[in-house]
Amino acid sequence: MVTGAGGGIGVELVNAFTESGYTVIGTDRVVMPKSLKCATYLKFDLESLVNDEVTANRFFSHVRDELLEDRLDVLVNNAAIQILGGVNSLSRMDWRSSLDINVIAPFLLVQGLVRELERGCGGIINISSIHARHTKENFIAYATTKAAISGLTRAMAVDLGARIRVNAIEPAAIETDMLRAGFENDPDRFLRLESCHPLRRIGKPCEVARLAVSIAEGGFNFMHGACISLDGGIGNKLNDPI
Repeated sequence: MVTGAGGGIGVELVNAFTESGYTVIGTDRVVMPKSLKCATYLKFDLESLVNDEVTANRFFSHVRDELLEDRLDVLVNNAAIQILGGVNSLSRMDWRSSLDINVIAPFLLVQGLVRELERGCGGIINISSIHARHTKENFIAYATTKAAISGLTRAMAVDLGARIRVNAIEPAAIETDMLRAGFENDPDRFLRLESCHPLRRIGKPCEVARLAVSIAEGGFNFMHGACISLDGGIGNKLNDPI
């Protein structure tokens, strides 16, 4: 199951797992993209999972109805929102939505499907961000929630022990339509973003997806509680103004 399946990274995650032989349940609050190759698509807003127990139970019932042999092999917590703002501008609602979708919903999904994950000897892959470790101005809510999902990854690995493997991917800039749209009127700025990475480019959604599939089935069974950087080397770079 892949959350945030309608976004740029989500589509690639769904398609990569499908092409690797998985039967994929995709979920997102947007209409199903035509390019999505999942077996089942559930249109659902994860804020409802957090704030409405009746709706949450109905959602889990729909998911279980779609599972084969009552087992879930992989849960990819990919859905997230990015609300930009600083100390003087972030509202209570900004924080509530960011925490609900980026942190609390992934935990509740694991909690609600833990038996099915155990039956599938399953794995959890949380899509975190480079912002969990390195951030910049106006990313307070996003960076805090991504630090939390990386922390949740490590804590759940300890808590779940040998029952279910839990790992996270921490990508830097990834070339999605949403990211491209932010540079629509400033192509030179996009080129600067690319050039500041040691690899002289930003990442591709398919690279996140291929790494997720490899974690799930690549024989890395001793990898547990890991937060893996996928950042083109920029996390190692000192941005010194002098």
